[in-house]
Amino acid sequence: MRLLALGFVLGAALLQREFVLPHWNALLLAGAPLLATCVVRSLTARRALLLVAGVLIGYGYAAWRAETRVAEALPFAWEGRDIEVTGVIAGLPQPGDRAVRFTFAVEEVHSEGATVPRLVSLGWYAEEGGLPAVVAGERWRFTVRLKRPRGLGNRHGFDFEAWALERGIRATGYVRAKPRAQRLDARVDGWPQTLHRWRGEIRESMRTRLEDRRFAGVLVALVIGDQDAIDPDDWRTFWRTGVGHLVSISGLHITMLGGLAYALVAFLWVQVPRLPLWLPARKAGVIASVLAAVAYSLLAGYGLPAQRTCVMLAAIAACVLANRHGSPSRVLAFAAICVVAIDPWAALAPGFWLSFGAVAAIFYVLSLRTGTPGRLRGAALEQLAVTVAMLPMLIALFQEVSLVSPLANALAIPVVTFAVVPVALAGAFLDSTILLASAHALFAALMVPLEALASWPGAVLESHAPQPWTVAAALVGCAWLLAPRGIPLRSLGAVWMVPLFAVVPPGPSAGEAWVDVLDVGHGLAIVVRTATHALAYDAGPAWSAGSDSGGRIVIPFLRGEGVRRLDALAISHDDDDHYGGARAVADARAPSWLLSPLAAGDALHRRVGISRICEAGLRWTWDGVDFEVMHPAAGSNARRENDRSCVLRVATRGASMLLTGDIEARSEVEMVARFGARLASDVLLVPHHGSKTSSSSAFLDTVQPADAVVSLGYRNRFRHPHPAVVARYRERGITLHRTDERGALRVTLPATSRDFRPILERGAPMRYWRDQQEREIP
Repeated sequence: MRLLALGFVLGAALLQREFVLPHWNALLLAGAPLLATCVVRSLTARRALLLVAGVLIGYGYAAWRAETRVAEALPFAWEGRDIEVTGVIAGLPQPGDRAVRFTFAVEEVHSEGATVPRLVSLGWYAEEGGLPAVVAGERWRFTVRLKRPRGLGNRHGFDFEAWALERGIRATGYVRAKPRAQRLDARVDGWPQTLHRWRGEIRESMRTRLEDRRFAGVLVALVIGDQDAIDPDDWRTFWRTGVGHLVSISGLHITMLGGLAYALVAFLWVQVPRLPLWLPARKAGVIASVLAAVAYSLLAGYGLPAQRTCVMLAAIAACVLANRHGSPSRVLAFAAICVVAIDPWAALAPGFWLSFGAVAAIFYVLSLRTGTPGRLRGAALEQLAVTVAMLPMLIALFQEVSLVSPLANALAIPVVTFAVVPVALAGAFLDSTILLASAHALFAALMVPLEALASWPGAVLESHAPQPWTVAAALVGCAWLLAPRGIPLRSLGAVWMVPLFAVVPPGPSAGEAWVDVLDVGHGLAIVVRTATHALAYDAGPAWSAGSDSGGRIVIPFLRGEGVRRLDALAISHDDDDHYGGARAVADARAPSWLLSPLAAGDALHRRVGISRICEAGLRWTWDGVDFEVMHPAAGSNARRENDRSCVLRVATRGASMLLTGDIEARSEVEMVARFGARLASDVLLVPHHGSKTSSSSAFLDTVQPADAVVSLGYRNRFRHPHPAVVARYRERGITLHRTDERGALRVTLPATSRDFRPILERGAPMRYWRDQQEREIP
């Protein structure tokens, strides 16, 4: 059972790493090793065959499910076209600064010939009267414009396309203002509309009663699993202290509620003399425990920890009802099979590995100890097991781990699990302002020590993205370290963890430069690295308060690549799509100096400290790589912000690249007149994302690049790059590389090469859920 479960999970996980979706005939092949186990006598061989059979079954099953899900995507021909649909608001609508987003379950398509996926994600933008009012469970008729799910392809970044695939969302888009949307039914009954409407009503009631209290969003998250209203600063505190799992609906919360239901029902059961004769109180309590856990999990959105806990409680209940003993490892294996069978893409979620890994570590530690530890010692053992076992996994998944987590969790777990959650649940269901206010006061009191711990400079250990073999070695080391007394040389387990931190990712050699053009949608963010230095050129856009590409894309990339500090931050100009993420980058990576044309009063100067005005003629050299500012000229009085863009040329002895910001034709003419042939570069960053106001013929003829990289968003509203601009590049034989098609791109400028051809590497690995037309790009 355990080996079969392990193989099943591994097989499903292996499928998610495929470039092309294979046929699911591995399901048929799995029969061979299963039959072989019936005739093979060797226990070791039988176990190996069971593991292989599990891998083949998991791989084939995941391939079959994926084939069906991928086929549901919006056809390319219907991207960007008006489509009239009728459907139901599914899930909780999420209001934002400019729009309300929601999942829409399509029931009927009215546009002739159109094919629309069953589930789509829509945005409805604010009108004169404010954000549109939509409620879960309503039926609407919309005219929408859709596109296939498209995320940002970066190393160490969030994969939106995988996230959408797992949730069955096969198109995204927005509601058109005209023709006007029509609400057809205010209340659609049935499953799951009634549940979603109930969750929405609880959310609105809690928000009303908590008013503007700071942690209202946290209490909503603890009751119904909706985390969107939690403040980004609070998320930062939770992450730095390692208690983020407590503000999700975790297994602890569900187990606590199930335990309360068990105790209450078992107590009431024995008060009626005839009931225990029909069914023992213990069994009645177990049934109540499972029902309470399932109800709470459904109310909270039924995430991965909830699924795992419910299945485990159901397995334990089945053993109790059947008067059998179920070993913890078998129960965990059964839960893993059930979760992956329901959701083969669960292995893509960090929560899957953290949730099951934490429980497995606890079972491992407690199962190896003789006797029954006291409550305090047992809790300490559990916390130790989770802390040690999670370290390699957290480094692998997020490249950072909280060092204050053991202390923070020792404080937070009892308060949140046994005080905040029960009181908040009671307040929500009884619609009691007093109870909700009490839960808020308890959580506010807890945040005082948590914020103190989070403010400690050494609260978080940060590392690079490790190689897979170092993670495997570290997990072996964890098992050795957590072994009971009597196991020889337990301390050597720490040695197995050394490669996790000591084996650093490769970087540029002396005289070489790596230029990473990150995929930030419509905007620009570039990281230039030499052997011992790093520079960020622009930091991409800000999307909303507390959410920008600096924090979500640039910082994770730098962290994953092992860049602890920036030697310089260059901002081409202050347009939001270049400047929006700069503050987050400056705060997280403390650049030594700032290069920009920003006004003297700009707040970024204070964040960095040392500032240099971007003026033509400024030069410096790092590790044999030359940097030179080519524009604007000293004293430039360009009226347009774009024409004040800081243009930077990066040159090794083997090749060069020109970074151009948003310059337009006027600036191009000035540079051609000033520098002439000195502008020549092997690779060109396409000015202004391919706008028709840039990339003039004279400029391209002077730079003479062999390759050009353009940073832009998929189906962007500006319709960049302009067809006339694309034609000019093609006429000159310049290969155009687009981030909206290939994701982030790395240009390697070699230390020495006469016949240079740039090496452009895709930023994010290709997977089967990405569009086929992307795969055709060499």
